[in-house]
Amino acid sequence: MNARLWFLAVTLCGVVAFEGAAAPTQTSMRDVLVASYRVRDLGGVALAPDGTAVAWDESFHDARDLLHSPRFVSIYVCTLDGGKPSRITAGARDGYYDEENPAWSPDGRRVAFLSDARSKGQLQIYVVAAGGGAARRVGSLHGNVARLTWSPDGKTLGVLYIAGARRAAGALAPGARDVGVIGATVEEQRLTLVDAATGALRYVTPADTYVYEYGWSPDGRQVAVTYAKGNGDNNWWIARLARVDVAGGALHDLLAPAYQINDPQWSPDGTRIAVIGGIMSDFGSTGGDLYLVDARTGESRDVTDGAPVSVQSLRWNDASSLDVVAHVTGAMRLMRLDVTPAGTTSLTSLTDRPESLPSWSSANRGSVVALVRASFSQPPEIWAGMPQALRPISSSNAGATALYGKAVSLQWKSDRYTVQGWLIYPLHYDPSSTYPMVTIVHGGPSAQTVPSFGSRNVNALASQGYFVFMPNPRGSFGRGEAFTKANVKDFGYGDWRDDLAGIDAALAAAPIDPNRLGLMGWSYGGYMAMWAETQTTRFKAIVAGAGLVNWQSYYGLNKIDQWMIPFFGASVYDDPAVYARSSPITFITRSKTPVLILQGERDEEVPAEQAFEFWHAMRTLGVPTKLIVYADEGHGPRKIGNQIDILNQTVAWFDRYLAAAH
Repeated sequence: MNARLWFLAVTLCGVVAFEGAAAPTQTSMRDVLVASYRVRDLGGVALAPDGTAVAWDESFHDARDLLHSPRFVSIYVCTLDGGKPSRITAGARDGYYDEENPAWSPDGRRVAFLSDARSKGQLQIYVVAAGGGAARRVGSLHGNVARLTWSPDGKTLGVLYIAGARRAAGALAPGARDVGVIGATVEEQRLTLVDAATGALRYVTPADTYVYEYGWSPDGRQVAVTYAKGNGDNNWWIARLARVDVAGGALHDLLAPAYQINDPQWSPDGTRIAVIGGIMSDFGSTGGDLYLVDARTGESRDVTDGAPVSVQSLRWNDASSLDVVAHVTGAMRLMRLDVTPAGTTSLTSLTDRPESLPSWSSANRGSVVALVRASFSQPPEIWAGMPQALRPISSSNAGATALYGKAVSLQWKSDRYTVQGWLIYPLHYDPSSTYPMVTIVHGGPSAQTVPSFGSRNVNALASQGYFVFMPNPRGSFGRGEAFTKANVKDFGYGDWRDDLAGIDAALAAAPIDPNRLGLMGWSYGGYMAMWAETQTTRFKAIVAGAGLVNWQSYYGLNKIDQWMIPFFGASVYDDPAVYARSSPITFITRSKTPVLILQGERDEEVPAEQAFEFWHAMRTLGVPTKLIVYADEGHGPRKIGNQIDILNQTVAWFDRYLAAAH
């Protein structure tokens, strides 16, 4: 289940209103949505090879019609010497398109990128001179396209490509209709090379193999890939690491781990491949230890074993030094990992703010970096320079506003663990008053709530006078691999005790009314909301989005059952008891709390049948409930109208039951 769901992951950037702000004014849901949609999300950061300029992409809504505009993406380039950002595009300068994934050529003279400016809805490859000018289309693609890179010699462009795709890639997307012979058609994502001069296309990896990520060897003759055979959405949890010969496509297995792997990157001397490994519940939500794998033999070594961090992404500086962005307690940090000839390692922090770092790049052996920085009090912007002297490059979100008060990091003891979470104050906080509080449990479970200037739900709730509490219980990133593994075969028990202890810590830290507590979550957070329904009457209202009520029936219904094996230890057919132990349905007759249930109709990660099963039980037991199923949506609703409705339904539900003690 995914941790990066729209209401948790979409950030709202701007200036925070802290204690002492102006007198309260009424904040409508329209105000919340306008503030949210006005913010640009920054990503795709790419430094020029010489470190003198940076490119990135920005996603945004049309300011002329914020509440009805789809989301567009534009690409910008800026020199680091104080220049102003300029846009590169394959379309009209004043047009809005999907343009993303800027990639500098090895000589720094060209920028390749993906754009649908001339083929609406279909991304194509374009190349433009770094100094500007008309963009040239390279080749012709018809399907899903992702992960654009240059070969080391600058003659070839690589992409991950699903030719003729029937749906968007990834388990988050709405599923295709299940008709005809089920399972007969499998769409494979293949490493595909496109000649930069002629546009000629060549598949490199086999037709029965799904490639998730790749990285070029320094000489360009080989590529490191993470891959699996068969259904790509389902089999990432058993992906292998291999090297592929570019000329002939021969695939040589290097590593078949019992954990999940991400971000294969070849060392500059060509002898090793760095890869992130650990227990992870979602492709794209990355955290684990850093392994160095011999590029010939596959022998691997965990070089961050025992470190209280979860590596999220990596870049090599030289044969003995890497930079990583890692989850630490309640935040993310840029760090340097040095490996001595004797094999010992040291990990040094290069940044120390409580912030999120969702995208970054490095150049000149790590002497120059560029990254997106965001926190609860600062909007996401591009910062660049020497790691010790970073300065803002962009001002894309200048003047944006946020609708909550201060953010406080709390830590508490639970069993043998120290656990962390974030407490967000109401927008117009009055220390002489008491307030209701809503706890938001993050998805995953392998994920972490980090400072990101608030989700839409945080802004909506805090603007209406709620405290918002976001715990990072065991199973989360940020405290090392042992902590992330601590909920294996224990869903709903240890992590639930951590959440409850965190709520006690929040009650002790701020004037929160213990009789006006709510809880919500999506995906794994939705499961925990359903679990809370059966475990306690402490909450006066619950909102469960894309949650699971029955792990046993879920196993046979969902299309990504491979993810469950690492967490439950066996399939449901081999050990049904461990699934029943963590299923809310096992304890369903204890249910009493009013619950709102939200669900995407074509969700492949958590099929809608789970919502119906839970809703049926609530109705039978006489528990106040409402079920809303959003047509044609997947795991994370994407239609603006549905996002607006979810926000309004959520706030209205809590207002109904938490506005005053019941």
